[in-house]
Amino acid sequence: MTNCFHLAIPAGDLNLAQKFYCDVLGCKSGNSEEGHWVDIDFWGNELTLHQSEERLPKIRHEVDMGSVLVPHFGIHLPDGAFQALKERIETAGIAYLDKPYRRFIDSKYEQETFFIEDPNGNILEMKTMVNPNILFKVD
Repeated sequence: MTNCFHLAIPAGDLNLAQKFYCDVLGCKSGNSEEGHWVDIDFWGNELTLHQSEERLPKIRHEVDMGSVLVPHFGIHLPDGAFQALKERIETAGIAYLDKPYRRFIDSKYEQETFFIEDPNGNILEMKTMVNPNILFKVD
């Protein structure tokens, strides 16, 4: 594995967080230190969940589609995987913070996105792009 992104976050109850990321989102767990932290394979990236009492602060920032919660992290998925993830989230009864919606409709940047939170209140933005190959291209 090369160029893997690593993010460590406060997870609150580690067992509850691990179940959310693995059972609901479909990720796999990896290396861990019992009761302290666990690595999650977050679609090829290393997300380390730390047992904690703390929560990250959240505020809303205005962007083109309204206001979004910051900080947040997430993943870009192919449409089929994105739709399957939405189904797993809805089946699990997870409430959307911001329901799925489309941005940049009829442009090359068109995408569908939604926001959820994990059991410790960490914010995740999940998205799928119609043309993912243009993500870092600048006109």
